[in-house]
Amino acid sequence: MAELSYKTLDWLRIAKDVGWDEERRFLMRCELDALYFHLYQISRDDVDYIMETFPIVKRKDEAAHGEYRTKRVILEMYDQMAGLAPTPVPSPKGGGENDGTYLVPDVGQWVTWLTPPPGDVRAAHRE
Repeated sequence: MAELSYKTLDWLRIAKDVGWDEERRFLMRCELDALYFHLYQISRDDVDYIMETFPIVKRKDEAAHGEYRTKRVILEMYDQMAGLAPTPVPSPKGGGENDGTYLVPDVGQWVTWLTPPPGDVRAAHRE
């Protein structure tokens, strides 16, 4: 997760010095967003709506990419995750359907969009 950790301009300079990839970080953030939408059981229509509440991100995406790329990628990942077999997870408040669990996509079956995938030694930063 070090690839996601820098937030300030000072860290950005260091990140560039060690070869961190902004496109890779973008895809990681989108994967995490799509996953959290599923974990919080947010419907696709609500995800679509929620993404529209970030006008600055939308404006920057449209200026840089000619589309609201962040929303498109998150929704594509969300849809792919929705196609995975469901697996039960503990309900955060112990409620849930029957036994204090609810079903979410089994992201253990998720095929990341990242090349190389997270944790792969090829993703190690140069010294």
